[in-house]
Amino acid sequence: MNQDYVLSPARQLTDAEKALVWKKPPTHKASEEERRICAEVKRNWNRGEMKIANILLEGDAGSGKTQVAKALSANFGLPYTKVTCFADMDKSDIIGAILPVISSERLEKLEPADRTALKALYESDGFQSAAGILTDVLGIAPEQAAFKMKQLLKLAAENTEGEAVEYRFYPSEIVRAYKNGYLLEIQEPNVIRDAAVLMALNSALELDGSINLPTEIVRRHPDFIAVITTNRSYAGARPLNEALRDRVQHSEKMDLPTKEVMLERAMAKTGYRNERVLDVLADTIIILDKTARANAIKGVAGMRSYFYWADAVADGASVKQSLYHKVIYKITTDSEEIKLLEDALASHGLTASLEEVEVQVKKNGTLKLWRSR
Repeated sequence: MNQDYVLSPARQLTDAEKALVWKKPPTHKASEEERRICAEVKRNWNRGEMKIANILLEGDAGSGKTQVAKALSANFGLPYTKVTCFADMDKSDIIGAILPVISSERLEKLEPADRTALKALYESDGFQSAAGILTDVLGIAPEQAAFKMKQLLKLAAENTEGEAVEYRFYPSEIVRAYKNGYLLEIQEPNVIRDAAVLMALNSALELDGSINLPTEIVRRHPDFIAVITTNRSYAGARPLNEALRDRVQHSEKMDLPTKEVMLERAMAKTGYRNERVLDVLADTIIILDKTARANAIKGVAGMRSYFYWADAVADGASVKQSLYHKVIYKITTDSEEIKLLEDALASHGLTASLEEVEVQVKKNGTLKLWRSR
């Protein structure tokens, strides 16, 4: 944790909350975006209406948006959590849900998966959101957890007819972060179709905002920070809601880092230290990224592709063959688009450079010798 950026030094976190503060791995390299955001947030933290507490990170997949969001958690000393948005989100996914508690006799008659899910919800301590509980106990994705919660609501209601019913409210991950003052990453809110859901989110993101729950009105905790991460729009993609964008006080356009940083991160991630090979691989990624965007090809060549390609090469894979499996086919499998990418590499002399490092690799024998010890 960088003590220079801790926002509330006097705040005492619980042990469970401390566990949610992201711990930077040794491979983490602070980016310009990370340093700039930290400095701006810290400078404005106690300046009333000038406070920066809603941040937008917009860029291609693999450009490091989530890594920056987690690094902010570490630097600010705030618990990190996230919500992944999906097209059919409704207001219950924003605020949470009220669930009837059915009797143990009726509970035992349910399907095993439903019984397991309801028991986990009933036994929860309120620290984790309902979606988080279902994700953990059933091993399903967040959007599946939201759908499952709606199924359980219906199922529980059907199994309480004629009984005196106790109801419990299960807050969403958003409410939990909002109320307790966490750093919340909101991934891809631009996919949400329901305007009412976006309105609820917009209202909550006001600096003096609140969320109306069935049980109470929750005020925005003074330490709550929202980091909105979204992929850069391509032709035909839905742009980020204007009202949501207007509530952001600081934005970053996330591109590939400089080539020097790319090499540093690849060495740290993979342990592979042949700078000549990594340099050519980085140049290739940069050109493919620019070409894909210039031609509205929806896939991207990002840092993840670079790491996995470098790691495969380090383990003895063919430089040129693995280029397709680790990078190009992640961008596109369309023959015409692949030809555009190949032509771009050739016109920048990278086809020849890749052939040169392929020869160098074979001469040096197994590349495992290049890994750091």
